[in-house]
Amino acid sequence: MSAPLKVGAVVITMGNRPAELRALLDSVAKQDGDPVEVVVVGNGAPVPEVPDGVRTVDLPENLGIPGGRNVGIEAFGPSGAEMDVLLFLDDDGLLPNTDTAELCRQAFAADPELGIISFRIADPDTGVTQRRHVPRLRAADPMRSSRVTTFLGGANAVRTRVFAEVGALPGEFFYAHEETDLAWRALDAGWMIDYRADMVLHHPTTAPSRHAVYHRMVARNRVWLARRNLPAPLVPVYLGVWLLLTLARKPSGPALKAWFGGFKEGWATPCGPRRPMKWRTVFKLTRLGRPPVI
Repeated sequence: MSAPLKVGAVVITMGNRPAELRALLDSVAKQDGDPVEVVVVGNGAPVPEVPDGVRTVDLPENLGIPGGRNVGIEAFGPSGAEMDVLLFLDDDGLLPNTDTAELCRQAFAADPELGIISFRIADPDTGVTQRRHVPRLRAADPMRSSRVTTFLGGANAVRTRVFAEVGALPGEFFYAHEETDLAWRALDAGWMIDYRADMVLHHPTTAPSRHAVYHRMVARNRVWLARRNLPAPLVPVYLGVWLLLTLARKPSGPALKAWFGGFKEGWATPCGPRRPMKWRTVFKLTRLGRPPVI
């Protein structure tokens, strides 16, 4: 019999939720099977007190969500090579079940094509999963597991071979759409992504627009995402669809102004290396229910 897959966990923190962080780390420590090794990255702030055995990295400046997670990956060796699988968990989340890490080991061991698992996020008080936390267009039933085309950044597991093959998260994004960028590159390399309703992270219900930079970065990174990853004919189609969707949602005047500012910035600034996906990947995304035009 082969040895169980080695599982690590990466948590980034701004140091402002010490009680929630400790609760999360306690829930990771209670996981069944071999212990999950953990690194906590202080993203521009010192890491609060953590249990013995938890690795910590204090960054002198905030590198953003993908940048901080990339530091956590490298804390386990190049591309996280010391581990077979890495969990990425929000510092104010909590694993309510003790079998999540073991379910991840079983899933990755059973399916050699599986590269990423997206967990179900549920409110700890109501049990409700927000529609935006189901990473597919047909999101009405959050209890249905399925193959998907993207994943949730603060509640997922990634096979470390994915990072070795396709690279890390796009640090220049800072916030928003970094998961889809990695997902598209992984799918293009032949990996698959699963949404698993039975793997749960408790997280308080929030609105992404609570972040002051939300509208600008969502628009900027949407342009970068297309410029980096899509075949040239699909770039204007994808961005045109998202422009229409944004207008249809009728954001406030200041929000719309910030969105258009970010959209312009996305065209005017470097987006990182361009590696357009293969057309067969476009067809794969379409078969999975989300063609890369929406």
